[in-house]
Amino acid sequence: MFDTMLSRRQAVSGFAALSAIPLLTSVASPAYAASPERQSRLRITGMEVFVVRVNHRGDWVFVRLATDRGVRGVGEASHGGSNEAMSQELGTFFELVRGRSPFEIEAYRERGWGRASQGQLQATAFAALEHAQWDIVGRALDTPVAELLSDRALRSRLPTYANINRATVDRTPEGFAANAQAAVADGFDAIKAAVFDDFPPLSAPEEQKEAAKELGIARAEAIRAAIGPDVALMIDVHSHFDVPLAIEVARRFEPLSLEFYEEPVPPEQVADTLQIRAAIQQQLAGGESLFGRDSFDPICRQHSLDIVMPDVKHCGGLLEARKIADLARRRQVQVSPHNPSGPVSTAISAHLCAGLPNLTRLEYAWGEVPWRSELLTPPEEFADGRLVVPDGPGFGIELDAAAVAAHS
Repeated sequence: MFDTMLSRRQAVSGFAALSAIPLLTSVASPAYAASPERQSRLRITGMEVFVVRVNHRGDWVFVRLATDRGVRGVGEASHGGSNEAMSQELGTFFELVRGRSPFEIEAYRERGWGRASQGQLQATAFAALEHAQWDIVGRALDTPVAELLSDRALRSRLPTYANINRATVDRTPEGFAANAQAAVADGFDAIKAAVFDDFPPLSAPEEQKEAAKELGIARAEAIRAAIGPDVALMIDVHSHFDVPLAIEVARRFEPLSLEFYEEPVPPEQVADTLQIRAAIQQQLAGGESLFGRDSFDPICRQHSLDIVMPDVKHCGGLLEARKIADLARRRQVQVSPHNPSGPVSTAISAHLCAGLPNLTRLEYAWGEVPWRSELLTPPEEFADGRLVVPDGPGFGIELDAAAVAAHS
């Protein structure tokens, strides 16, 4: 439906005349303004929640909204809290959309933003229902969401990296190296791992921290040795360090030529992050758990990170992720959306990334289960190592009922 770097579709009735009005300015975007009769007809009537059992690292939680006209839309609410708590929270947010038009996304955001800002559980549930409304709107307009989100040229294939962390049960250097090699064999030209996930608290004895530091460095070195010099490598620290340790480890990593060094300290600690950034050679990335533009603004304004990583599940939803990316672009900061998620979130993130001029790569959770591709129709597609953006209406995907049931 769209080829590499094609301009935005002009076929929707009323869309062409308003195509110069960015979606980000208000709810009265081209898609919304063009179809008031669609808004008056469609009403959200029901919600289904699907929990897909994955592994010890967590499950995938998918949401599907139904309308009185038979149009349905999907979202993802994974990794935001326990399945029971998430189901309850989704029910709470569903009451904000029940009986309303899915075109009223901005109104939904206004009604739910206060609760969504209370924590990651609430933010993730809130976003999943916003995702599903976007999917319905795109289907109702027979238009990919990527074209509704952006007035810029679109990519049809996206650079990605394989996050091998969630799939690596053998946490030895050899275990990391083997999975990194396997991901490269699958066509990925960039690898990320969180090699310090078992790092002790900073209050732990020095010898314990020293052993964990050396083990993490050995894991990263084993990955680089396994994949060779031409595959990009990123290391995520998950905010386990303080400033001196972050700088020390970054310098130890210099021979590994990292593409980025992710969250050695919490990114909201802007002064600490700036101190680290000034002392190291690598690019700094982070922001996977931050909510809303206000959390990203000081980071982008002070340029404490080179790359921000909003997650469409946790940052306030798809529209908020688009606004965060635009904020970053204005400050010459790049974007690499966080996405160690299921295939629904990956499709949603792909539609976001298709129109981002400051995109580096989209994260892909590699190797967690062998049946991942069975969950969607059409299945995820890679071409020449790039993720193909689904080109059907909405997010261009459907949940495969049999596969979801088999793994629930």
